[in-house]
Amino acid sequence: MSDDLTELRRVGRVLDEARALLESERKRLGLQQGPRSSRDGTAGSAAQTLLGAGELSDGVNSALKWVALAAGYSAIGLDRRADHALGMARMKPVGFPFGADRMSRPLGEDTVRAMELVRDLDFFPGEVGIAVDVALAAPQATYPPASWDLDLQQQRGRSDRP
Repeated sequence: MSDDLTELRRVGRVLDEARALLESERKRLGLQQGPRSSRDGTAGSAAQTLLGAGELSDGVNSALKWVALAAGYSAIGLDRRADHALGMARMKPVGFPFGADRMSRPLGEDTVRAMELVRDLDFFPGEVGIAVDVALAAPQATYPPASWDLDLQQQRGRSDRP
C-alpha cells in the first residue's frame, strides 16, 4: 500500500473537518428553510440549496468512510483490501463539488471552507480541484438548468400525440 497510516490519518482528519462543516451548513439551511415546499426545482431555490448541501456532505462522508476502511485494513495487514478501499476513496466523490451547483449564492462560509479543504487536500483526481474552483467562482446556481421545464413540457406534448 503506497499510502501509510500517517497519510491516511491526515486525509481522514481533513475529510472529517470538511464533513462537519458541510453537515453544519446542511442543518443551518434546513432550519432556515423550515416546512416550506420542497417542490421548487429552480436552481438556487431553498429546496435546491438544501439538496446541494446534502450532496456535498454525503460525498465527503462517503470518501471518509473509504479512507477509514483503508486505514483499518492496512492496520491489520489486509493490504489487498486496503488498496481496494483506498482506490475507492480516491475516486471523484459523488455529489462533490457538484452539489454546490444547486446552491444559492453567496455560498455559506462553512460550505466555502469545506470545499477549499477538500480541494487543497490533493487526494482526489485533479479534475475535482478544478471543479471546486469553477463552483466557487460561479456567480449563481447553475443546476438544474432552467430549460428543463421547457424540455419536460415539450416531451409531455410529444408523448400525448399518437
